Amino acid sequence: MTQLIVAISALQPASKFAAAYQAGLHKSKYWEPAYEDTMDLIAKLPSVAAAIYRRTFKDGVLIAADAQLDWAGNFAHMLGFGGNEGMKELLRLYTTIHSDHEGGNVSAHATHLVGSALSDPYLSLGAGMAGLAGPLHGLANQEVLKWLSEASSKLGESPSREALREYVWATLKSGRVVPGYGHAVLRKTDPRYTCQREFALKHLPWDPGFKLVAALYEVVPEVLAATGKVKNPWPNVDAHSGVLLQHYGLREEHFYTVLFGVSRALGVLAQGVISRAVGLPIERPKSLTSAELVKQFGAV
Repeated sequence: MTQLIVAISALQPASKFAAAYQAGLHKSKYWEPAYEDTMDLIAKLPSVAAAIYRRTFKDGVLIAADAQLDWAGNFAHMLGFGGNEGMKELLRLYTTIHSDHEGGNVSAHATHLVGSALSDPYLSLGAGMAGLAGPLHGLANQEVLKWLSEASSKLGESPSREALREYVWATLKSGRVVPGYGHAVLRKTDPRYTCQREFALKHLPWDPGFKLVAALYEVVPEVLAATGKVKNPWPNVDAHSGVLLQHYGLREEHFYTVLFGVSRALGVLAQGVISRAVGLPIERPKSLTSAELVKQFGAV
């Protein structure tokens, strides 16, 4: 993620928005160079991310883009999966469903906040990616994979429902959460989980990782509901994504957040264009004095 943030910052001198603002562009036209920057960034990000992947995990030799492929298919090609049609199809799905879902998540909000100061899309996206790098935001699917691996090691490849139920209860009793389940906003099964489940049922129903995820889908919600403390016992997007990437050969888990970032850019940059088009003001979070906090919440 450090490489991704540095690369986005290095591209910033090409910002059309920054140049237009310095030239005195009328605020009613801000959205136009913001749109151009957005399209430039979206075009470049797969190449940037692929270069990070090849440099960090492979032989360092970059793979040239293939103009005959679509955006996501070309991304898979540059990563080194050019002959893997399954990976191309997966990245088409992955980059769509991870683009954005609401403005309250850290990466979306950070991008919007910095953009509200009229920082250009490059600087705004860099801020959003710094937020995405935080473990509580961008590492969720890696936590799921770790938990699934522990389950497989302890219970075997095809555990019974009762064994899974006991494992889930043991996770909760140890003071941990069940990774990949629950959501701050959603109160039903995450539709992005459903999309991935349908993809897996179509393309890899025999995969051991998917079979474990599918079995947990039948067990975890009832356990979480039985605690009486969980508002949303249903799986979220992260419960599935890592298993699919692993199946098609992208096993370097530390790259998953970069992959997430390329996808998330689609949504947050589009929101930035809209924000400039409708003239949203700078965001100013409300501040409270310590005296006001004591008044509202009582002495600690």
